[in-house]
Amino acid sequence: MEPKDRILKKADELFNRYGIRSVSMDDIASQLGMSKKTVYQYYADKDELVTDVFTGIMESNKNRCTEGHELSENALHEVFLSFDWVQEMFANMNPAVLFEMEKYHPGCFKKFKEHQNGFMYHMLKSNIERGMKEGLYRDDLDVDILTRYRIHSILLAFDPEVFPGNRHNIIYIERQLLEVFLNGIATPKGHKLIQKYLNQRTKK
Repeated sequence: MEPKDRILKKADELFNRYGIRSVSMDDIASQLGMSKKTVYQYYADKDELVTDVFTGIMESNKNRCTEGHELSENALHEVFLSFDWVQEMFANMNPAVLFEMEKYHPGCFKKFKEHQNGFMYHMLKSNIERGMKEGLYRDDLDVDILTRYRIHSILLAFDPEVFPGNRHNIIYIERQLLEVFLNGIATPKGHKLIQKYLNQRTKK
């Protein structure tokens, strides 16, 4: 693995484990067994490294969501395929990262907001419209309002004021929020499929 890729991978691991603020460039260099000078050959400062780490996460999010859309049998199946990946991503993510990004790395946070209000909005809106056409979601929904609501509910688990001390409960919180949302917008036909997909995941 190239030195830059090793730095990126280790930074991703440490930021998610300890949060962004508490991890220094010295820490990353030490963990890799390389000099700080070598790290700075590839990254001018920590801000650049943070941006690179989270740009990679956002690109991975795009790829997995697009893949889920293409492989899915229906709108609800698409949601659960995407949530399978979300669980993998959130399993090791420190909930402080988003709020530390916003406070200490505004350039990176701006990119995240653009991703949230661009790609994520488009994918969630498309899913709701698809589910309505398939008869899985109610036909009286305001698509724009519910898309924006869902985007912000996903991030709610990371808010320490709403869920203090939630380091090990992110996936549980996200699952609860998802089930409430889906059951609220689903038709009776959709409710049966929701239960089917939940049962499949319980068995796994």
